[in-house]
Amino acid sequence: MLQVVNPTTEEVIGEVAEGTPEDVDAAVTRAAAAFPAWAATPVDERAKLARRVAEELAARADEFAATMTAEMGTPTMFATRVQVPNPVGIARGVAAALEAGYFAGEEIGNSLVLREPVGVVGAITPWNFPLQQMVAKVVPALAAGDVVVLKPSELAPGTADLLAEVLRSLDLPEGVFQVVHGLGPVVGEALAAHPAVDAVSFTGSTRAGRRVAALAAGTVKRVALELGGKSANVVLDDADLARAVKIGVANAFMNNGQACSAWTRLLVPADRHDEAVELAVAAAAKYEPGDPALPATRLGPAVSAAQRERVVGHIRSGIEQGARLALGGVERPTERGFHVAPTVFGGVTPEMSIAQEEIFGPVLSVMPYADEDDAVRIANSTIYGLGGAVFSADEDRALAVARRLRTGQVDINGAAFNTSAPFGGYRQSGNGREFGRFGLDEFTEVKSIQR
Repeated sequence: MLQVVNPTTEEVIGEVAEGTPEDVDAAVTRAAAAFPAWAATPVDERAKLARRVAEELAARADEFAATMTAEMGTPTMFATRVQVPNPVGIARGVAAALEAGYFAGEEIGNSLVLREPVGVVGAITPWNFPLQQMVAKVVPALAAGDVVVLKPSELAPGTADLLAEVLRSLDLPEGVFQVVHGLGPVVGEALAAHPAVDAVSFTGSTRAGRRVAALAAGTVKRVALELGGKSANVVLDDADLARAVKIGVANAFMNNGQACSAWTRLLVPADRHDEAVELAVAAAAKYEPGDPALPATRLGPAVSAAQRERVVGHIRSGIEQGARLALGGVERPTERGFHVAPTVFGGVTPEMSIAQEEIFGPVLSVMPYADEDDAVRIANSTIYGLGGAVFSADEDRALAVARRLRTGQVDINGAAFNTSAPFGGYRQSGNGREFGRFGLDEFTEVKSIQR
């Protein structure tokens, strides 16, 4: 059995089974047997399933939020405003795509082009947005007519079990959806390599994503990867700097800084760098580490002791490489819990490791640029390309810069997150897309019938 630790109290709050490759094989075998009947289920029934999932998640929102706060330390405020509502929106978006005729087919000359379910899907999900990432894979796969074997993170297994309860309550046929708990190098690798798995959808680190892709290549199965990020918030010289920095800090520190799409690099005109650092320090200082179960807490702990040490290691590296520590640092801010102090660096240059590597903690790097071209060059100077932002008083100018950023999503002037728009990255942030009809594409095959 694997222990589940509350990162705020450092106490063991549960146990979860440590699955084996044999468990994976048994689950995949059951799924393959269930696939033909589920694939033949009418599309409107699968759309209704997606809507019912959304309804059940909304009805049990408090339970899901509390579980995520206990398991991985997300603040209650963030859990109730984002960690549950986003999955509800994702499920509704999937239903809407089916209802809009996603499976209707398309006539191209003398060909009828159809979308069909891909088969057995292996879904491997992370701990930082556990419900969102499970729903983003499981719901579109089931709605597409696929069967799913889910390997959730061993750090957030309770959230997966709650989702399984929801799906069981909707009377899914035996084998259509199954959960196998366990470690990534054991259960995750067995799932990625299994010859009867037709597609793998993985969210996690870029390092782990490379391993999943390599294992899946043995059977040439379809692979969708949502990986790391090092997103840039580009503040142009005509922007409202105070507003851009405030929103940027909130994005960088959301979910305790544990978000792959967080804007962890704040790019500002060189002549306003010091002002931006002052504004960032003032905003970040309000993120006082505390108990995430309290409604007023904005910054909870890292998910584990190991994760805290990784974040602190990056902070040390920033100091050693000459970045100016303006707030926070390596000292533990609380007596108990895996907390990291909200940290702001100024004078960060593109070659520094804190400007290149995903930190996954509440650490913001303020970086000066010379002109607009220099800002774009710096923004595109990492191996990643997941998220990003542009702030400008001129929306057309902001849009022009956004088009130049090599990244999967760009928010202009703090625009709202859209759970039906495609989510995914360029380069080593992964491949494939999630949410809405684009998410359904990852779980379907294309067939053309000439007549």
